[in-house]
Amino acid sequence: MSLRNIAIIAHVDHGKTTLVDQLLAQSGVFRANEAHAERAMDSNDQERERGITILAKCTSVLWHGAAGETRINIIDTPGHADFGGEVERILGMVDGCVLLVDAEEGVMPQTKFVLGKALKMGLRPIVCLNKVDRAHADPDRVLNDAFDLFDAMGATNEQLDFPHIYASGKNGWATMDLAQPSQTLAPLFDLIVSHVPEPKAIARKDEPFQMLSVLIENDPFLGRLLTGRIESGKATPGLSIHALHIDGKEIERGRITKVLAFRGLKRQPIEEAEAGDIVAIAGLSKATVADTLCAMEVTEALPAQPIDPPTISMTVSVNDSPLAGREGDKVQSRVIAARLLKEAEANVAIRVAETSEKDAYEVAGRGELQLGVLIESMRREGFELSISRPRVVFQADPDTGERLEPIEDVMIDVDEEFTGIVIEKLSARKAELKDMGPSGAGKTRISLMSPSRSLIGYQGEFLTDTRGSGVLNRVFSHYEPYKGPIDAGRKGVLVSNSDGETAAYALWNLEERGFMFVGAGEKTYQGMIIGENSRSDDLDVNPMKAKQLTNVRASGKDEAVRLTPPRRPTLEQAIAYIEEDELVEVTPKSIRLRKKVLNPSFRKKRVKED
Repeated sequence: MSLRNIAIIAHVDHGKTTLVDQLLAQSGVFRANEAHAERAMDSNDQERERGITILAKCTSVLWHGAAGETRINIIDTPGHADFGGEVERILGMVDGCVLLVDAEEGVMPQTKFVLGKALKMGLRPIVCLNKVDRAHADPDRVLNDAFDLFDAMGATNEQLDFPHIYASGKNGWATMDLAQPSQTLAPLFDLIVSHVPEPKAIARKDEPFQMLSVLIENDPFLGRLLTGRIESGKATPGLSIHALHIDGKEIERGRITKVLAFRGLKRQPIEEAEAGDIVAIAGLSKATVADTLCAMEVTEALPAQPIDPPTISMTVSVNDSPLAGREGDKVQSRVIAARLLKEAEANVAIRVAETSEKDAYEVAGRGELQLGVLIESMRREGFELSISRPRVVFQADPDTGERLEPIEDVMIDVDEEFTGIVIEKLSARKAELKDMGPSGAGKTRISLMSPSRSLIGYQGEFLTDTRGSGVLNRVFSHYEPYKGPIDAGRKGVLVSNSDGETAAYALWNLEERGFMFVGAGEKTYQGMIIGENSRSDDLDVNPMKAKQLTNVRASGKDEAVRLTPPRRPTLEQAIAYIEEDELVEVTPKSIRLRKKVLNPSFRKKRVKED
């Protein structure tokens, strides 16, 4: 039986996980009467709710095709730039990839990102034009764009000679020629088997065991599971191995207690795995991502892929508000630190460092969404935290010492009537227009280069400006000299001046000042932000002021005040909204905005000092 290892890579929402669903179903992984979830690979709660893939995951299918029986290991990767660290690691353990491109949207920033990584590693991608059954699909234009992208990315002649296939992942069919329709994905399976080479490692199956750890997870029964492709030799339970750091230093010694192989959606223990196969190994307690697991006689570590540096950081600290400790059960700084370090160990795109402040940690990642997903996971686990505004990670030019900032490649699809406001707002934020043209269906595509700083907090404003119809995609491009201060132009906020429960009457009177983030009968404290001011300055207000009743007026006469429903920010919106002197208080049940300094008299004093 032959073996193939492939990754499915694409821009967010181009249909990777849906296509993997159909590949699993048509290869006979599910029994005829077995119930299975839609987007079966999105196993994490947040992945299901957000409709995006966050973690790279492996599955395996058996295909009986024209070339006989083949086992195909398929890795589903995230399509969002913030989770690009997952893609970078994964591509090291596959021999080919299927690049999915939406036949209507065409190539997008993240398509460029994942393709660049694949070409750099010498892979020869198969281009799959997905969603060709859509009304506005234009597969010929998209295929030409894909070829131009390959050329622009410096593809070799072999890589430029890529095979392409048309597909509808949702409806489960693929064809090499649109004039000859197909009912199944068999043409795609056969193309993978014929175009993707067998793992080179198969030739080294008689050498000592070596494997590079690429993914790490914890199993409640087996302990730490390290997943990767066996580069040489065989893995069997009971084999004595040691783990080597990338510089060749020994980390620990141990025995393989279990070898788990992917069979469909499940991992099954097997007695022996050979070179070339992708497996998970249990038995070690200290080895982590990018470490080499190998037989005792091997002394040299395998080379690991370098990971792009983080571009955004935020400070995560203990929740010290007056309402702290009421909703969560994990509130101590040591528990928060242990959880953050565990995340950084499993996710190579995140870095954690202690700060000079007590009980605070600097967490750096690829973007607001990645950090938002981490914080959301922690609040679901019962943590209470305070989070600062995201900041970009600057670098210094090694030759001149000049300060450099991250620049992002931004692509926006928007209705023609909104192009003016979008370009005006982003130009004010130091973005540079590169290209602009129609993208079909009455939409315009705008390409810009923008500092990462100017996009922090812009997403909400963008959706308001485009009436919710615009789509903004961004991906880290490179570092450039610092472009100077940016005025994002946020309005002031309404800050509570005392502790207690909000009164409907007080909020009703405050509505003319701006809009509220809280409703009536909610606990607030001094220094908590309860709404946005309609002017540019911050305003301390009393949201507890009740109506004084007299014995003349009937007590029930005008009690029924009607309040506008509050605009409650989501976690990502709150993180993007706050300023430098503010924090987001996150608990399992609430998201509150607050000032760093709660006492208003100290706050004013601090402003004067600054």
